[in-house]
Amino acid sequence: MGQRRSTRASSPGRSAKSPDPRGFFRRYTEGLRRRDLERLWSKDAPRAFDILTREHRAEAMGQEKRDPGKRWFGRARLIFLGLSYRLSPARRAVFAFSVLCALLGLLNLNWVVGTATHGMRISVQASPFLFTLAFGSLLFLFAVEMVDRVLVRDELQVAHELQGDLMPKAAPSVPGWSFAHAWRTANGLGGDYYAFLPAGEHRLAVIIGDASGHGMAAALLMAIANATLQTAVETDPTPIRAVELLHRILLRTGDRRAFMALFYGLLDTESGEFEYICAGQPFPLLRRRGGEIEELGSGALPLGMSPTLKLTPGRTVINPGDLLVLYTDGLPEGLDADGAEAFGFEHLNTLLLAGGSAETAHSRIWLDFRRHAGEAGLEDDVTMVVLERQPVNVPQPPLPEPPSPPAT
Repeated sequence: MGQRRSTRASSPGRSAKSPDPRGFFRRYTEGLRRRDLERLWSKDAPRAFDILTREHRAEAMGQEKRDPGKRWFGRARLIFLGLSYRLSPARRAVFAFSVLCALLGLLNLNWVVGTATHGMRISVQASPFLFTLAFGSLLFLFAVEMVDRVLVRDELQVAHELQGDLMPKAAPSVPGWSFAHAWRTANGLGGDYYAFLPAGEHRLAVIIGDASGHGMAAALLMAIANATLQTAVETDPTPIRAVELLHRILLRTGDRRAFMALFYGLLDTESGEFEYICAGQPFPLLRRRGGEIEELGSGALPLGMSPTLKLTPGRTVINPGDLLVLYTDGLPEGLDADGAEAFGFEHLNTLLLAGGSAETAHSRIWLDFRRHAGEAGLEDDVTMVVLERQPVNVPQPPLPEPPSPPAT
């Protein structure tokens, strides 16, 4: 009886240590949403096909025009070549071996060992063995590629943190002015850039830019721009000198794809005078206290694109109660979750018309953009900076003293 009671007492312990299939399923599917699955087939799959096949697509399209019956075979060949030539030679050989085993596994092959004259004959069906071999080889290839991706992801995370260190941690503290700012990258690394750089007594350089491309290449251009503009502001912060210096640096990269849209403004924080240059960047919006909206800038190519770049400085005065909104093109061009409608310049103007403080206007636009974009990934980086010259509080005249009561 005692042994029986011991057995019953140990049963709950074994049950607690046994694996829970339902718990594993919940952990395995944690974070999975229907929208993500739809995006996998509607956006990710076409993008993957486009990237994998673009090097061999012209040849395949020519074959399809000559013989439409070869369309599916041609696309399968494109995918095979696209995957193969993005692997190292050794991994390419493993991939080809896996595909060959899978194709042979479709055939009904039998291996015969021994002969009937020796009294023993063994027949082995090759299909399951070849399919298992193909699956194992692909699983091995997936594992080594996944390890590479994890290592690259860790390096990108470090680069993302370093890039974040280049961005302003907090708004500048300037008497009579308020600032609000935010940025969001489409990938782990982005090419958007903005800065508030002190440029001497009562002067502040307000900069926003967008480097060409995405990812690591754009982030490197952004880092070059940051270092160059830091030096320029220390030597000669006038817009034409600072922007021309960055333009020359980008031209020396020797890559025609290395260019950057930039807006550079030099603000006198006492008088409100604002001198600026806009090179390929969306024109900032200056909302006057009375509700009028002005665009700051003139048409120009991005920096580093052409040696004969013509830059036209502009000048205005930001008065008390005015709002200035600077942004990159990812804001008005941002698509909704369905990819059908852009946020739009007109909608941005409408939101700005409501006015308010820098923080209020920034929150209104930013939250509305996030609702518009939904939870889908961004196609481009988004950055927005709002600055306000705070209204001057006019002192009220003192109230008249009440009349003295009549003498009795």
